[in-house]
Amino acid sequence: MRSKGPLTAIIVGAGHRALTYASYARKHPDELSIVSVADPRPLRRTHAAELFGLRPEQCFESAEEVASRPQFADVVINGTMDHQHVPTSLPLLAAGYDMLLEKPFATSVDEMWQLACAARRHERRVVICHVLRFTPFYAAIRQQVADGVIGDILNVQTVEHVSYHHMAVGFVRGKWSKKSTCHSSMLMSKCCHDLDLISWVKSGIAPRSVVSFGSNLQFRPENAPEGAGTRCLVDCPIEADCLYSARKHYLDHPDRWRFYVWESLEHSDHPTIEQKARSLETDNPYGRCVWKCDIEVVDHQSVLIQFEDGSTATHNMVGGAARPSRSIHLIGTRGEIQGVFEDQRFVVRHIDPRPGREYSEQAIDLTAGGDMHGAFGGHGGGDMRLVADFVRVIRGEPVSISTTGLEDSITGHLIGFCADQAMEEHRIVEVAPQEFIPCP
Repeated sequence: MRSKGPLTAIIVGAGHRALTYASYARKHPDELSIVSVADPRPLRRTHAAELFGLRPEQCFESAEEVASRPQFADVVINGTMDHQHVPTSLPLLAAGYDMLLEKPFATSVDEMWQLACAARRHERRVVICHVLRFTPFYAAIRQQVADGVIGDILNVQTVEHVSYHHMAVGFVRGKWSKKSTCHSSMLMSKCCHDLDLISWVKSGIAPRSVVSFGSNLQFRPENAPEGAGTRCLVDCPIEADCLYSARKHYLDHPDRWRFYVWESLEHSDHPTIEQKARSLETDNPYGRCVWKCDIEVVDHQSVLIQFEDGSTATHNMVGGAARPSRSIHLIGTRGEIQGVFEDQRFVVRHIDPRPGREYSEQAIDLTAGGDMHGAFGGHGGGDMRLVADFVRVIRGEPVSISTTGLEDSITGHLIGFCADQAMEEHRIVEVAPQEFIPCP
């Protein structure tokens, strides 16, 4: 099915990420139109309906309900939680929908192959929301690699420093703190972007083996400061001096993580500070002491990958940093590229053996001439550029260097699953061949 005029889309899972991608329709109504929403929560259905002018008959409670109807749109924007991605996607792919699917697109190797096989069997296009690929920063670096500027890649080094407040809101107090609930590890929830970037710059060369180490070093009950209570605003005498005080994180910064922290107040259009404080004092999980949340994920992890051509890559994830940052360093046979995403700047270096020289260096500053935050938007500009390319994919138009097929996204996910297995089993894990998707 392909509509005339703008691409028609159904939102499945009307949370923060799906609504962000869907907002492209409000900025570019000639390219994308939201015609339906599916979400089990009435408030979220109502909110999406108000944003996109939907009638009650255009609102559904589940992906299965949408799939049970004759196909009535071109695509689905699937922003459900990690463990819901594959179960909600399968009936929709079978019903004929192409899909923009949030990452990580699966929570296990079996799920990953299940989705890939379904997409192939039903001849559906699935684009994974690896938004960092679409940022000007990483797209420019990938173009340098594609142009052969630094030769063949010998080594890739990526690092993500997860800020203390992001660590606390997402992986200590939040939805991704327990693998038994969200079914994703912290590596896959937070860093499948980085593993995808590694796979992307090594595109066409399969990973051979993976080893990984990590643990939850910080957020354990025995590390709680002496006298710490169980809820920051209720029974903690040291709250005023605590770096992880819920008051400091969520009342002093009421908008920074509002989509997560104030979920229990989403029935109120403009909750007051008093309402928010009361929420943190009672049943809001974000009011808990970070050392007493019984988290099931790591707070730091290191991954080492060997590829079939003998090259290597490392990724280091560290949670609790003062400043959030992502960095990348590529070393090739003819030069190197090094940069920090938040700075929107990278350098290209080449060997220079002339007298008095050691190397030459060219700086590429993507902020030149403008404000990087205003100019680039969400995820450094990746959010809207991702959706723009998705529209072009479905229309059959030329796409950017950032867009690849589902099979290419599989590589980064496979590295992540193998890394977690290697960490848990304390061994090197050999990566299964990827040339053949084992579809039944």
